[in-house]
Amino acid sequence: MSGKFNRTPNFAYSTDSMAFRQGIPGKPRSLNIKENMPFITHSKEEEHSIYYEDYGKGQPVILIHGWPLSNKMWEQQVWKLVESGYRCISYDRRGFGISSAPWDGYGYSDLAGDLNEIIEQLKLDNCVLVGFSMGGGEVIRYLTDFGDNRIDKIALVSSIIPLVKQHDDNPGGVPVETLDSIKEALQKDRVGFLKEFSKGFYNFDENAAKDRISQAQLDYDFIVASHASPRATIQTALAWMHTDFRPELANVRVPALVVHGDGDQTVPIETSARQAASGIPDATLKVLEGAPHGLHLTHARELNEMLAGFLKK
Repeated sequence: MSGKFNRTPNFAYSTDSMAFRQGIPGKPRSLNIKENMPFITHSKEEEHSIYYEDYGKGQPVILIHGWPLSNKMWEQQVWKLVESGYRCISYDRRGFGISSAPWDGYGYSDLAGDLNEIIEQLKLDNCVLVGFSMGGGEVIRYLTDFGDNRIDKIALVSSIIPLVKQHDDNPGGVPVETLDSIKEALQKDRVGFLKEFSKGFYNFDENAAKDRISQAQLDYDFIVASHASPRATIQTALAWMHTDFRPELANVRVPALVVHGDGDQTVPIETSARQAASGIPDATLKVLEGAPHGLHLTHARELNEMLAGFLKK
C-alpha cells in the first residue's frame, strides 16, 4: 500500500493464493476465501482491491451499481439472470461496499479501468454490460477507453448518460447551483443528505402505497450508502455531475437497451435516456410509465422482463 487512506488497511489480498492475511500483530493467519470474498486486485500508483460476486454459468452479464449504493442493489436482478442461464457478475465500485477506497482516482477513466480489470482477470468475452444510474458512465467510458472486442451489448438503466449538468446546449439539465448545493450538503452532513436522498430515489410515498417499496428497504439502502467512503461519495458525485458523455455516444457500436422511468425525479428522462437513445447508433428505448429512479426494485419484474428480452436477441 502507498500509505494513503485505505478502508481495508489490515488486509493484504492475493489473487494468486485467493487468501488474505489478517494483520493482527504477532498472530497472522491465512484463510481461504475464494468462495466467500473474491477480489480483483490491480495497481498503478497504488493497489486497488475490487470486491465482486460471480454466480451462474453462460454468457457473462456484468452489473454496475449506482451512486451511492453497492453491488447489493442488484438483488432482484441477480437471481433472475442466474436462473435464466447467465453468468452474473456484480461488483462494488471503488470506495463503496467492501472494495478498497483510495484517496484519489474517482474519475470515470479510473472507474472504467476497474471494470476492465474485472473483464481481463476473469478472462471474460462476449459480455453484456448493465449500468445503473452513475454506472452507465462506466459502460460508456469503458467502450471509449477499451473498445468493444469483448462486449456483445450494453444496457443503461436509469442512467445519467449523457450529461447531468445544465449547459447552454443542455438547457434541461440540472442547474449548476443545485449541483453545488448537493456537494455542500455532502460535505456538511453526508448521512443527513443520504437519508433524504433515498426517499426521492424511489418516489417513496407513492410506491410504498402501491407496495412496491418498503421502509425496511429504505433503511437498508441508507446503511449501505452511509458506510461508503465519505471521500469516494463526494468525488464520484462530482464525476457524474460534470462529465459530458455526449461526444462518446458514437463509440457505442454494439446494441444498446436504454430503460428509464418517466417518473424519475432524480435523473429526469428527457435530459438522459431520450438523449442517450437518440445519440447511440443502435439503441432501443424502453420507458416504464410512472417508474422512479430506483426502478430496479419498484419495477423489478418489468425491468427483468426487458433485460431478458434484450439478452435473447
